[in-house]
Amino acid sequence: MTAAPVPPGGQRAWYPERWTLDGPEPYAVPLPLNQPEEPDAQVVPLADGRVLIRRRVADRQMFSLLYPTGPATGELALGAVECERMVLLPPSPDGRSVYGLTAGDHSSLLWLVAGGSFGPELVAEVPGHCSGGVWLDRAGRMLALDRRPAGGGPVKAVAVDLERNGEVTPLLQIAPASDDRLLLADPDSGLLLIRSNAPGHDRLGWGVLGSCLPVRFPECLRPADGAVTPFAVQPGQMLMPESCAVALRVDGPAGSWVGIWRPQGRRLHQFAAPEGWSAGAGFWSRDGVLHLPYATPSTPCGVALLDAPGDEEPP
Repeated sequence: MTAAPVPPGGQRAWYPERWTLDGPEPYAVPLPLNQPEEPDAQVVPLADGRVLIRRRVADRQMFSLLYPTGPATGELALGAVECERMVLLPPSPDGRSVYGLTAGDHSSLLWLVAGGSFGPELVAEVPGHCSGGVWLDRAGRMLALDRRPAGGGPVKAVAVDLERNGEVTPLLQIAPASDDRLLLADPDSGLLLIRSNAPGHDRLGWGVLGSCLPVRFPECLRPADGAVTPFAVQPGQMLMPESCAVALRVDGPAGSWVGIWRPQGRRLHQFAAPEGWSAGAGFWSRDGVLHLPYATPSTPCGVALLDAPGDEEPP
């Protein structure tokens, strides 16, 4: 969502904006309608260039697809779900499906809100209270959610099979009483980025999907001057999780900056973020170049490039 220029004494008006970052030059396409959007509207980009928007209207969640039509914006209404609150999950790897998560009294409901045949569809009911949302494969079949039992207890990441009516299987069980959340997963290498309090307090760790080896909690991922959150994993490292470059947002008293780390390197490289960086946003190319989107008054849509450093020890 982007804020339009505010006239003196006026109120800030919001509208969606679609950024294209993978071409020769980044560019933005504004998608305003006849009236501004509410600041709590949520948007998700689709692979075909359209943008899904979720709007709350009273106790309903309304969904539409927005797309450019010459100088104007087209809108295709998809339908609504009766609920007070819904969180949209990251877009499915298929590029056309978007799911949303709502909370019930004793379970969580998973809705397909874009990409279905007849508007929003309820696709799974997962016992317990769920949050998060990480895709485990390239097909958009296996979804990881962080689940707390309805009667209370620790949070554990579980895998939900969308092709088997939402069948749930355990994914993370580091310690019986620990909260084990999945933050990121890379389907190519199997690398998992995990936050858990199994070591005694919340730590960032890593493991490998399907591996029997224990989760490791590198000391370098707990810098004294900031908290780290992973946001992108280098793709294309088939079956080589330890060689994947991981981008992290580092938050400290001085603001936010960028960290880069590899499991095999055991070092956290830290870099100043570009001015106007959308903190926590970015993606890797297969050859290890991190793309960081930013916006400034002089560059309303820009991408800064950062090469993954080597991990050679100094002489």
